[in-house]
Amino acid sequence: PPLATPGQRFTARLIDIVILGAIWTVALTATGALQYTMDHPGEQDMGKVTLALIITMALYFGYEGVMLARSGQTLGKKALRIRVAMLSDGNVPAGQGWVRAAVYVLPGMLIPLLVGTVFWLVNSASLLWDKPFQRCLHDKAARTVVVSAVQ
Repeated sequence: PPLATPGQRFTARLIDIVILGAIWTVALTATGALQYTMDHPGEQDMGKVTLALIITMALYFGYEGVMLARSGQTLGKKALRIRVAMLSDGNVPAGQGWVRAAVYVLPGMLIPLLVGTVFWLVNSASLLWDKPFQRCLHDKAARTVVVSAVQ
């Protein structure tokens, strides 16, 4: 199948970021981090925020890993009709879906240090200069490629 376009990949990731945002909001609420900031404007309990971050990244890692291992598609990829495939044979990534998820999601644990944010930006932009397969760093780590799911 033809490669997914950068625009398709970006839009699919935006949809998945909405899911990530929902998880983050629930985690902040569940840990009490939101309540604390409402009671004390301008102050944050960094312990609660850190716990919420760990919960968020763990749940998002699970979401991304399960979806990619089963079908090669997150909800965003399904909506855009693209999928992750093994570069070698086009199959669903199965276990390599977890590798891909780990390389994409787990650096997010370093967001408080800005390392995670910088990694995500470089990782996502790397498909623009990777030739011929337009792969991000998480694709390279898992030996995957993103292709059209429309047959």
